[in-house]
Amino acid sequence: MSAHQRGTGTAASSPSPSVGSGRLSSRPVLAWASWDWGSAAFNAVMTTFVFTVYLTSDAFGGEARASQVLGWGLAAAGLLIALLAPVTGQRSDTGGRRRLWLGVNSLLVAVLTGLCFFVFPSPEMLFLGVALIAVANIFFEFANVNYNAMLTQISTPSSIGRVSGFGWAMGYLGGIVALLVVLVAFVEPVVDWPGASSDNGLNIRLVAVFSALWFAAFALPVLFAVPEVPRRPDAPRPGILASYALLVRRVRTIHRESPHTIYFLLASAVFRDGLAAVFTFGGVLAAGAFGFSTSQVIVFAIVANVTAASGAVVGGFLDDRVGPKRVIIGSLLGLLVAGTAILVLGTRSYEVFGRDWTSDTTFWVFGLLLTLFVGPAQASSRAYLARLAPPGGEGEIFGLYATTGRAVSFLAPALFALSITVFGSQLSGVVGILVVLLAGLLLLLPVRPPAVGHASASTG
Repeated sequence: MSAHQRGTGTAASSPSPSVGSGRLSSRPVLAWASWDWGSAAFNAVMTTFVFTVYLTSDAFGGEARASQVLGWGLAAAGLLIALLAPVTGQRSDTGGRRRLWLGVNSLLVAVLTGLCFFVFPSPEMLFLGVALIAVANIFFEFANVNYNAMLTQISTPSSIGRVSGFGWAMGYLGGIVALLVVLVAFVEPVVDWPGASSDNGLNIRLVAVFSALWFAAFALPVLFAVPEVPRRPDAPRPGILASYALLVRRVRTIHRESPHTIYFLLASAVFRDGLAAVFTFGGVLAAGAFGFSTSQVIVFAIVANVTAASGAVVGGFLDDRVGPKRVIIGSLLGLLVAGTAILVLGTRSYEVFGRDWTSDTTFWVFGLLLTLFVGPAQASSRAYLARLAPPGGEGEIFGLYATTGRAVSFLAPALFALSITVFGSQLSGVVGILVVLLAGLLLLLPVRPPAVGHASASTG
């Protein structure tokens, strides 16, 4: 593949094998979306609404301190991902191992998730818990690079938006089912059984085992339904250090021949960090700042996932009609309004038209608005880049997507933690998230969008 082809997204000599028509009901699309469904056990249960809430409870040394440690731990994981993700994507492209590494990294995430069973409720165990979640995040992002790269294999240029939105929606719906199981089996069990005991955090530690098994099971279909990309015999096979040199040369070529691809990677890096923070710290804020119990957090999470799934599906169809940039901008504006309302209204009660407006109402109304807009922004961001990716180089471009994202992924966690440190309250962490979302929006505005209905845009 020539440098020009890789930079502009024109046809390659060894394109990824096409296995689907882009119909949402096709076997490859359903199998691909199954991975998103299964990954919800890690995203929704472990890193958002259950296990991180457990890690930031008083049992681990206080909510504020534990939240700070979690924030810095995730920031450190982000830096490692930034250094490694593009080369892993590049090497899976050229070596014909995209599906293989999706399976390997998914397995590692499942194992690390299962090991969270050994995180007992004690201040001394905080660093172990954060370390397991942080390292699992690293391998999850490596898997996600290869998973996202498969999008062009199972969709068509005119269906990329809705297929991407369908995948995100399946992830949110999978989160609903997983959270319901966690709620009725472990947190507020409908049947009294030993695993539901809260002694020594047993029920939450067993949630980690359940999440590991859930993810592993639903990650399997894509490994059988989507074929491996062909090995490119003419492609260079450099060592690890030489891979970085090759990567730098390719980035320079893309910047010279298709600069708006680079501009989008940088803008999306910033706003995607803010999007991730909304879910990462959403459950933590619900429990710590607004006083939700574990069961209340899970109920909120279930409703939030329904809302996010609906937003992702609608956003996906809009994406194929009006383009991903407009969907992303509208979503970011909605996020900024909802987040500001949570910050301004805070945990106080008000009288509105003769009725009491409580802090619970604030979080329910504006927290759900946040989730409504997160889904479309995430799905359209993935579809945006898929339209720019050169055939046969999807892994590398999505590796850059992960790298640019993770290169700044310390921003939202760090600003979240810093805001708590400066202002002294957990709710003030929202300030850091809003700053990141606003910065991402401003960076996106001058970026030229890709053409709707085409795999790539004509950029200059």
